[in-house]
Amino acid sequence: MEVVEFRPEPAQFAWTFGGVAPIRTVKPGTVLRLWTEDAFGGRLRTTSDLPSSSLMMPFVNPQTGPFYVEGAEPGDTLVLHLVELTPSRGWGASTTIPFFGGLTGTDRTATLAPPLPERTWIYEVDRAKNMVTFSALSSDFQVDLPMSPMLGTVGVAPAAMEARSALVPDRFGGNMDTPEMRAGATCYLGVNVEGALFSIGDGHYRQGEGEACGTAVEGAMDVTLIVELVKGRAPLWPRLESDTHFITVGSSRPLEDAWRIGQVEMVSWLSELYGLETLDSYQLLSQISEAPLANVVDVNYSALAKIAKAYLPPVAAYDGMHRHLRELSARIPPGWPQLTPTRGRVSR
Repeated sequence: MEVVEFRPEPAQFAWTFGGVAPIRTVKPGTVLRLWTEDAFGGRLRTTSDLPSSSLMMPFVNPQTGPFYVEGAEPGDTLVLHLVELTPSRGWGASTTIPFFGGLTGTDRTATLAPPLPERTWIYEVDRAKNMVTFSALSSDFQVDLPMSPMLGTVGVAPAAMEARSALVPDRFGGNMDTPEMRAGATCYLGVNVEGALFSIGDGHYRQGEGEACGTAVEGAMDVTLIVELVKGRAPLWPRLESDTHFITVGSSRPLEDAWRIGQVEMVSWLSELYGLETLDSYQLLSQISEAPLANVVDVNYSALAKIAKAYLPPVAAYDGMHRHLRELSARIPPGWPQLTPTRGRVSR
């Protein structure tokens, strides 16, 4: 199998989906070993680094890519299988940002109340124990939390020559912030432009569902993934498959519309998988689905429809693509040596 390694320099980051020339061309079946910067561009390193003085909008959520996939045409399905996600620093950062977050006033939910104060928390990473340490800012309280690495942002170029901020989730994917985008998951995205032009970024070392304050434990990530292509059969909205679940993602505002999109997409997927009439799929979904929230803070909110495979007869979505890629991932040769993270400071 072809293995391509790419670590972008700062000048090579993309900040939008669409409107950016491809950084590399890859063939279906290629294994990519990539590095992604954190959502803050590595600028928040201590509790004294505050968003208002350290970040410059719109240069947040730097993306690694976009990659041009040979043979990808509008209407096809881009397949990205996440093989391995490994934190590449000895620290992660999270913040409260003025007028951003689920529990503060925003530009769209306007109040006369002042914004919540901005703060920065630095989480130490202990890779040997697979833990990050939360340290309170106003007391000596500390607690170790298990790492659960994920990618907040995975997407393709939108249709109609649009260029969308890397902060936005929509039908092209983007900043969905779902914890389901973890190692072992397969993501299906509808191709909108020739070459698909996909990019990834926004590593999270862990995140609660909903991402209440608007930031996870943000950190740089080493990523190994496999690129594949299914001709035609493009989903309207992003789909995910794991060993145990089928998942669809809807993104919109208000939150109930994001929920509706995810539910409708899952009804369609159930009908495709089992040949069910729409109302039969709707009824089945109503009794077996879960509806985790991905984020309730971005320009659009993201909500999932999630169904356990254990409830359903065995079926091979996309002709068994997920199982094929899981088997292929076990044969990928070892990657570059991992750096030993230094607790509390940059290790790269």
